Amino acid sequence: MIVILGIGLAGSLVAACGPTAVVSSGSGIPPTTSKPLGAHPPSTTSAPSATSTTTTTSPKPTVPPGQPLSGKVVGIDPGHNGLNYTDPSIINARVWNGREDETCDTTGTETASGYTEAQFNFNVAQYLSIDLQAEGAKVVMTRTNNSGVGPCIDQRAQILNLAGSDVAIDIHADGGPTSGRGFAILEPVADGPNNSVVSSSETFGSDVKSSFLSVTGMPVSTYDGTDGIAYRDDLAGLNLTTVPKVLIECGNMQNPTDAALLVTTPFQESAATALAQAITTFLTGSK
Repeated sequence: MIVILGIGLAGSLVAACGPTAVVSSGSGIPPTTSKPLGAHPPSTTSAPSATSTTTTTSPKPTVPPGQPLSGKVVGIDPGHNGLNYTDPSIINARVWNGREDETCDTTGTETASGYTEAQFNFNVAQYLSIDLQAEGAKVVMTRTNNSGVGPCIDQRAQILNLAGSDVAIDIHADGGPTSGRGFAILEPVADGPNNSVVSSSETFGSDVKSSFLSVTGMPVSTYDGTDGIAYRDDLAGLNLTTVPKVLIECGNMQNPTDAALLVTTPFQESAATALAQAITTFLTGSK
């Protein structure tokens, strides 16, 4: 079952015609650097298309047997969107991030060859959704494709909150210094809306770090946070969350070694597998 959802003016989930969010019931930050708005269309020649990620290549069956996540709701936010660069009037609009105003979103970063972060995020999210549904989870995504604009960062948090997610993950890739490598887990700092989930988010972040390190082989970041963990108070997705949530920078698109991994289907599948395992560990208490 696939249900398209959106955010109504009163802040409630309502049926919508556009690709704002998707809830799938299975049986079985902005980055450090961003492309300027209005720049040339991003290249996706080295990336699998949104269609191929779900129809021609499937993740390897590495999820636990049975349906350990039956009855659970998992939120996934693939950061940015593939056409954000086409509409500066929307993307540059100011929104409240829980502490201050900032822009609705950015275009995200990209590799030197033009492979976009937005495409990477969406591919991993699709693989992760398949894995989680195979475990019986209901999956809520903040966007259904990589060919749109938005939704804004505050709306993304609201979508996952209103869906009643048991846990949520924001998927990104960073645009850090070219000499820097590795993944980082960004975790919330108490600011009011997220107070009740800061501790559980920290537990979830530990699960994500352990799983990502062991499954993908990507090292922890050499430049962001401490030992792969960074506490952030400037990200709407973390400031506004009312469910346990972390943001993962899966690697540095500006680093040639990381970039060579990030653009490949095997790495994207392994990233999804790692996140699925961390989510299962967190929700079931299994180690």
